[in-house]
Amino acid sequence: MAVHAQCNSSSGSHPICREEGSGQLAVIIIPSLLALSTLIVVSQIIWSFITKRSSSQIITRSSSNVNEREPVPLDTGFGSMRPAQDALDPWEIPAQCTLEGVEPLQKGRYGPICTGQLKQDSTSTAAVIKTLKDGSNRAEATEFLDFVLFNAAVSKHENIVKMLYCQTRRMPMYLVLEASVPGNLLHFLWSLRENRCDSSGNVQTFSESSVYLVAKQVAAGLDYLHSYHRIIHGDVAARNMLIGSELSVKVSGLDWAFKSRQSRTVNKEQEANVPVKWKAPERMMRLPLTDRSDVWSFGILLYEMITLGCPPYPDLDPSEVLPNTLAYYQMKRPENCGRPLYDLIKYCCMWNFKDRPVYSAIIRLLDSYKNFADTKPLRVGQQMDICEYRRKAGLPPCDLFDLRTCN
Repeated sequence: MAVHAQCNSSSGSHPICREEGSGQLAVIIIPSLLALSTLIVVSQIIWSFITKRSSSQIITRSSSNVNEREPVPLDTGFGSMRPAQDALDPWEIPAQCTLEGVEPLQKGRYGPICTGQLKQDSTSTAAVIKTLKDGSNRAEATEFLDFVLFNAAVSKHENIVKMLYCQTRRMPMYLVLEASVPGNLLHFLWSLRENRCDSSGNVQTFSESSVYLVAKQVAAGLDYLHSYHRIIHGDVAARNMLIGSELSVKVSGLDWAFKSRQSRTVNKEQEANVPVKWKAPERMMRLPLTDRSDVWSFGILLYEMITLGCPPYPDLDPSEVLPNTLAYYQMKRPENCGRPLYDLIKYCCMWNFKDRPVYSAIIRLLDSYKNFADTKPLRVGQQMDICEYRRKAGLPPCDLFDLRTCN
């Protein structure tokens, strides 16, 4: 009690009074600070959860209109995609461009593939739109961006399908590629069996000389991919080429090339998507691929063109191709195929890849042989039975095949 009286008389100036006052103050401040810090941490957790959920809703929101202008947040959800999006800025579709008449065409690797018209001012261009499907996660979106960048890098040659625009900073994300009319080369070859007319009402014609013209363009496109980008196409076939007016041709179907370049390996799933009748021997034996592996497939493409779309090795079932190829089997010379063209087919399909020509040599041979090519229209007496074709070619059953496109 003496101490208490002394404190009151000295107005708290005594050291013991100061200790007691400080203790009371600490009892008040420390719990307050702990409560405040806890509140801040909880608030941050709640805010982070709300932000991520909002971003996820933006990413997964369904959209059927490719012209929507909803921004994609760059710092949440897809934030790590900023470098790729910045690199694609020159390719972003301008505000004055619109995509009209968009219609689903087929299911693609990343989402629906559609056709439509790209309209800018008073001009309209046929286009193919490859979209990123609704509900894609960040890894899928990042891969799609890489695919768009890949197309932007390799589409700078007249014989490679051209990238027109993309939309990557808004949902839905998509890639716009030029379309060709009549379009898929394999379907075009089949149409020649039916004596169809073109848009001008004239009967379409295709001769041995036309084979040389088309083949030279394909070889030039493949040469560009390998020489400038060290890319192996991996799926050279008529179904992956686009043909336009006056037999202008562009190499398409670059999904296999992109995937193998991205992963630096070729997995079983990729290989399973390429029919065995287009594969070089080293590929069937799962040895390393080279550009000469594509050259073998190019030889098969020559066979497809001169026969107006017949499956290669017509006398062999797909299961018989490997043992016969290893036994140095060669396809018979097709009807209407001149000796120089048949020699080139065999040259491209030499068993040892080192014995096959490079693309520059193929282009020179095509130039020298074309003057000897027949100019009369190729004719095949029967129409193509699509289901039978797919069985002989080793492709998926006909009920899974969309005849409208192979782009």
